[in-house]
Amino acid sequence: MAFGAKLELPSAQQALPGRAEKIPVPPAHFVHGRPLQPPFPDGLECVQVGMGCFWGAERRYWETPGVFTTAVGYAGGYTVNPTYEEVCSGGTGHSEVVLVVYDPQTLPFSAVLKLFWEGHDPTQGMRQGNDMGTQYRSVIYTYTEAQLGAARDSLEQYQQALISAGYGPITTEVQAAPEFYYAEHYHQQYLAKVPNGYCGLGGTGVSCG
Repeated sequence: MAFGAKLELPSAQQALPGRAEKIPVPPAHFVHGRPLQPPFPDGLECVQVGMGCFWGAERRYWETPGVFTTAVGYAGGYTVNPTYEEVCSGGTGHSEVVLVVYDPQTLPFSAVLKLFWEGHDPTQGMRQGNDMGTQYRSVIYTYTEAQLGAARDSLEQYQQALISAGYGPITTEVQAAPEFYYAEHYHQQYLAKVPNGYCGLGGTGVSCG
């Protein structure tokens, strides 16, 4: 948990300016060697998900059959090409997200969403467990109208299940995907490089369908 973590998003005027230079991206996924950047093979689809700290969330997805590749990064804020330190300061407006590239013939979007909802507590606002700050908020950023509609429908359905289990309102942002900024190389597939590293991932125990 960051000391003095910011729990309110900055405005566009308040946000840090960023920079023109992009953060260098590794040529291949540390686990399976597939690319982290497009172009990806035909027939694959992408979605961005934020479930708190992106280390554990990324591992959840790269271990799932039907996922072609994953990468961690920052999205949903204002700062161009932000650094990790800037995102953690609360001055960029970005959430820590995972770019999930998957084969819908093998892994339907409903299964991608099930992993998302059951993998964290989407009712916690600007935090996830002991991790506090705007960068840890829950988000789903979609690339197609079909995904967007399915994500909104699944939110409504999971909300009812959570209410029945005694939880409050879901705070997850669901919207069309903004620009995805790749995180620094040492964050990519972090828990494969540091198997005993921190993983704050934890769900509510409430089933999603």
